[in-house]
Amino acid sequence: MAESADLIITNGTVLTMDPARPRAEAVAVASGRILAVGGADEIAALAGPGTQRIDAGGASVLPGFIESHLHLFMGGAELAHLQLLGVKGGEALGRAIRVYAAEHPDLPLVIGQGCDYAILDRPLVRQDLDAILPDRPVILIAADHHTGWANTAALKAAGILEGRALGPGNEIVMGDDGYATGELREFEAKAPVMALSGAQRITAGIATGEEPVPAPTQADLAADCVEMARGLAHCARHGLTSLVNMDGNRYTLQVLDALRAQGRLTARVRVPFHFRNHRKLEDLRIAAEMRREFDDDWLASGFVKLFMDGVIDSGTALRLDDYPDAPGWRGEPLFEADAFAAVATEADRLGLQIAVHAIGDGAVRRVIDGYAAARQANGKRDARHRIEHIEMIDRADIPRMAELGIVGSIQPCHVPGAMDFPLQPTMDKIGRARWNDAYLCRSLAEAGVRLAFASDWPVADVNPLRGIQAALERPVFEGAGDERLDLHAVLAAYTTGGAYAEHTEDRKGMLKPGYLADIVVLDGDIEATPVDRIGAMRVARTLCGGRIVWDQAAMAQEDA
Repeated sequence: MAESADLIITNGTVLTMDPARPRAEAVAVASGRILAVGGADEIAALAGPGTQRIDAGGASVLPGFIESHLHLFMGGAELAHLQLLGVKGGEALGRAIRVYAAEHPDLPLVIGQGCDYAILDRPLVRQDLDAILPDRPVILIAADHHTGWANTAALKAAGILEGRALGPGNEIVMGDDGYATGELREFEAKAPVMALSGAQRITAGIATGEEPVPAPTQADLAADCVEMARGLAHCARHGLTSLVNMDGNRYTLQVLDALRAQGRLTARVRVPFHFRNHRKLEDLRIAAEMRREFDDDWLASGFVKLFMDGVIDSGTALRLDDYPDAPGWRGEPLFEADAFAAVATEADRLGLQIAVHAIGDGAVRRVIDGYAAARQANGKRDARHRIEHIEMIDRADIPRMAELGIVGSIQPCHVPGAMDFPLQPTMDKIGRARWNDAYLCRSLAEAGVRLAFASDWPVADVNPLRGIQAALERPVFEGAGDERLDLHAVLAAYTTGGAYAEHTEDRKGMLKPGYLADIVVLDGDIEATPVDRIGAMRVARTLCGGRIVWDQAAMAQEDA
């Protein structure tokens, strides 16, 4: 006797992402997996007396979106911070800070997120923030999260007004008067100020990769579950069923595991061991231990995250040529070539996947060289090591990526002018002569590089529908090729591409019998929707493991 379905989705335009059967009318789910995909009558025959039915109303039904690069813990916490995206000019900035500060009188640190590098007509300095709020510590964080601007009260409280020695690639910018200007470049520079907020447990995974100090209490764990659950709920409402976190430590997994025990884990999450440049090779054993402890379809580790450089706007991305506005300056690597090759070789030997933040073309080449060294030392295997961002690349390195099987983890929403990020100052920092080497996508795909798309939330909006529109509408820079992909290639990068990147293509990324029942139902037909309206579409329902974790109609009724 055929198994009855627990749930059936009917009357849909089902895009399965399965090449063997790309389209269907309905989907049946049983025991957390796809039972069948097919015609409406065929699937209706699988219904039993207790089967739940969802009418998709002719809308698109897709595999759950895979967010291949985000910072979940940070994102959940930052939803409660002052949001500055789109704020321009001193008057608007002052008004936003004062209103938020008045509404939150007890915060030890006022944190603003999404600050534009060009929010003023000149570089932002501490005195600008002192004039707005002189008596409380304030820090504004750039949208890319690599730069912060603090007021004098914050710098004094953090003990860095007169500067501090930092590791490579990090800088407390100093003025001619011997005091910090307020600009803090990279995570080590920002950390002393961010510590004033008491959020060290949340930021430890990206700032140091170490476990939180002091060790979290049960009360701390309960509080952090609230922050993490807020982030998970935000992702669920946008159709994300698998999340690849790009910072982490064992505590991050413990918080997620606590939510799982409470039945509140609404997405599948992978968390890395974050290997900062102060670490030693033997520390990679921690990554191996995390993999042994967490290795199932809901919570998994098994990979190592590193930073090779910073970002273009602050001049901390590592380039092969000079910055146009700073002759002789090419950025500073966070790992010397030999040191990174040694880390890559040892991680690869341990069977760990590697993911490296590399934005400048110099950083990208150094990572490719390290992966090549690992293969030479350990032999060829299906490692699928990754490069995150790739905002610049020497085109001679693209065939090397393909040959080594390196996955390109790309964020369409980061392209200047595509979504929320303005063209300037980024494009001037890149330089017109290099625009044809910037933000490549089609060139990578046509060379055989496998792509996985993501947002890097909270750096950018996590909404994959906005990301899809950004990928389809991104500008074609003067003198550069057209790097846009078509709709189905973009959808693949958010589904099958993400599954391939995490070695789960045998059970994720497609609507196919036996696959995990991770499904998104949109509020319209994405193929029939004009490109400039895709970002305004909404997710009607999100299912993860066959369980509805977001229901737009139900939430609307609750709000009413």
